[in-house]
Amino acid sequence: MQHFALLGAKLGHSLSPQIHQIIFEELGFEADYKLIELPQEALGTELPQIAAHYNGVNVTIPHKIEVMPFLDSIAPEAAAIGAVNTIDFKNGHSCGYNTDWLGFGMMLEYNGIEARGKKAAVLGIGGASRAVLQYLVKRGLAEVLLVSRKPKEIPQDVLNICRGVKVRCLGYNELPQETGDIIINCTPVGMFPKTGVSPVGADAVKNFAAAVDLIYNPAETEFLRIAKIEGKKAVNGLLMLAAQAVAAQEIWQGRTLGTDLAVKITQRLEQKP
Repeated sequence: MQHFALLGAKLGHSLSPQIHQIIFEELGFEADYKLIELPQEALGTELPQIAAHYNGVNVTIPHKIEVMPFLDSIAPEAAAIGAVNTIDFKNGHSCGYNTDWLGFGMMLEYNGIEARGKKAAVLGIGGASRAVLQYLVKRGLAEVLLVSRKPKEIPQDVLNICRGVKVRCLGYNELPQETGDIIINCTPVGMFPKTGVSPVGADAVKNFAAAVDLIYNPAETEFLRIAKIEGKKAVNGLLMLAAQAVAAQEIWQGRTLGTDLAVKITQRLEQKP
C-alpha cells in the first residue's frame, strides 16, 4: 500500500484528500492520503521522518518555499518558479517538483485557450503567478502585463521567469487602457468567504477574450461573473487543482495519467453537494 500526504500549516478545508482518493479509485490501487500540519520551524527535523513513512507528499502554503533547502534535489521548473508543491521520496532521495504550472496548462488546453503568440494580463505577483508565468512563457506567449499594486517593485525572480517575452509592469488603474487575449486572476480577491469582490472591473475584463480565475471556491467568482456578463470565456481554478494532483501522481507512479482523469475528478467534485 502506498502512502501520500499534504504538508502545510492549517489544512482543515483542503480538497486534496478527496481528489487523491478519486485518483486511487479510478486507477484501482491501494493508497491513502493524509494531512500533515507542521509549523515552519519543524520542517527540517520532521521531513526525514515523513520521508521514511511516505512515498510522496504535496506541499502547500506556507511551506512551498521554506521546504526547498531541506530537499536533496529540485526539478528545473520548480527552481525557476521558486516553489515546490510536490516531493518524491525514492531510495532515500527527496526531489522537489512544481506541478501547479502543469495543472494550469492542462486547464488552459482543455478549455481551448492558446498561449502561443498571445498577450496575457496576470493579476498579482505572488507564488501562484510564478507557476502561471512559467507555463505561459514555455508555451510561447508574446507579451505579458504584470499587474500589481506596486508595479515598480516587481521581484526580479518574477521578471526572470519572463525572459524572452515582452513584459510590461502596470498598476491596476492602468489596465482598462489595455487590450489582450487572456486575463488571469492570481490573487485571492473574491475567494470564500470574502466573495462578491473582484480585483478588476468590467472596464478591464471586457478588453480580453478569456478570463481565468485560479480560485475554485466559489465556482463563479465576481471576476468570472463580470466576464460572463461581458460575453467572455470564463474558467475557474477547479480543473487546475485536479490537474496538479494528477501531475503529482504521474511523478509518484512514473506513468502518464492524462487530462481525462483530471476532468473526471472535476466533474465528480462539481456533483458534490
